Amino acid sequence: MSSSPAPSSSPSRGPGKPRFDGRTLRTDLRHLLFDSSAALAVTAVIFAVLYLRIEGGTSQTLEVMPFLADAQRYWLYWACQAFGWSALLWAWITVMLGLARSARPLPSSPVTHSRLERWHRVTSITTIGLMFGHALAFFLELLRENADGLSPAPLLLSAFVDVFVPGGYSSGTGQVAVLLGLIALYLAVPLGLSFYVRAWTGSRLWRVLHRFVIAVYVLSVWHTLLYGTNVWFDGWFRTFVWAMQLPVALLFLARLLTPLRPEEHLSRSDLSRLPGLTRLSGRLLVAAGTVVLLLVTATGRDGGRAPGQATGDMLVTQPMVWGGLAVLLTVMGAVGLAVRASERAPKEAHPS
Repeated sequence: MSSSPAPSSSPSRGPGKPRFDGRTLRTDLRHLLFDSSAALAVTAVIFAVLYLRIEGGTSQTLEVMPFLADAQRYWLYWACQAFGWSALLWAWITVMLGLARSARPLPSSPVTHSRLERWHRVTSITTIGLMFGHALAFFLELLRENADGLSPAPLLLSAFVDVFVPGGYSSGTGQVAVLLGLIALYLAVPLGLSFYVRAWTGSRLWRVLHRFVIAVYVLSVWHTLLYGTNVWFDGWFRTFVWAMQLPVALLFLARLLTPLRPEEHLSRSDLSRLPGLTRLSGRLLVAAGTVVLLLVTATGRDGGRAPGQATGDMLVTQPMVWGGLAVLLTVMGAVGLAVRASERAPKEAHPS
């Protein structure tokens, strides 16, 4: 899930070519066995750590929800948390791989771009699976708990709406946090797996739209910091999560400043045209974001909750999130239409 360009061998859309790249997918699925096994092993370790911290009474979660002190009874909740943390870790890995793939390679790099790209694709699939596991464990926990004493059919519907319907969860911070997480999940599937249908969409359109997958990672981090009870309060672990974003920001900036594709280089003459100004604005925005990340990491203060103090009203509400999503989808649609128009222009100018 990152903004990586199409490989040099990417097919172009044309008559007689299959729309779905099943051959590459089958190769990736063979490599997926090792990657997903490693992810599940990491998830199991995280689960054990969370479980033992609850039993030892050292988890910050107990300050938020003390009734979860019965670790055995609420093991599905801790499975949900474990899948969430491993999903965020794998999202970080795949974003780093994708950005490394799309930046100019170092002369001394021991890893080829083609291998980086394959790792990126495989870890993207694993990330989507972990995200779904995170949501599924939460769904099963709601079924097990059945806090309202519902009969089976209404219980299934209620749990499904709470977990899988964007905007369906209506309690506390989860109104926004769960919505952010679901938007990330539902954007990750088409944007992360679109590589396999690039022969249908066209490599250029795929490459441009795939760059928006960085929004999935941003939403995932936001969801975690907002709703992860393990990082509910200010502290070293929350600061560590912020610090992990520094390499992403720096590599993203390096990718913007030293793009792999020559047509993405920014010259002085480009600044007189809208595309060039847009690229410059993006680079300045990422540079400013990097400075903010440095300040947050250095100070350890990011607006997280303080123990023993009442929380104020949410700064971001569901309507704001829906509005932001509408803007994002509008921009993606406009970019897609612009790419399509630019592809049709040469054909219309030189009819056969």
